[in-house]
Amino acid sequence: MTDSNSPAPDATGAIAAPPVARANFSIGDLVRHRLFDFRGVIFDVDPVFANTDEWYDAIPADIRPRKDQPFYHLLAENSDSSYVAYVSQQNLVHDESEEPIDHPAIDGMFEDFAGGRYMLRRERRH
Repeated sequence: MTDSNSPAPDATGAIAAPPVARANFSIGDLVRHRLFDFRGVIFDVDPVFANTDEWYDAIPADIRPRKDQPFYHLLAENSDSSYVAYVSQQNLVHDESEEPIDHPAIDGMFEDFAGGRYMLRRERRH
């Protein structure tokens, strides 16, 4: 028995996987948030939302992103501090400044900054 949220099998008995959006950004890319004044470098990508419901529900409903899109883990900075951010694809744009990110975890995660992007350390690749 399947629940109403589960996809139904087709005539062959196969169950189709839900569509997954294509990631527009890659690990090492510099990005800016569309709505808030911060930028960062991507260090991980979730193909769909993979955080807690409490985190998601804390976002005001009028700006809450869809869950069925890639979400990115960023080493982020603004004018006051550096931190780790979790941001939906719809809220990111490429950062064209080509300026490095000032974050204390950069050296442990990335080995080089060239051409406006970071290269992930070999031991961090999987």
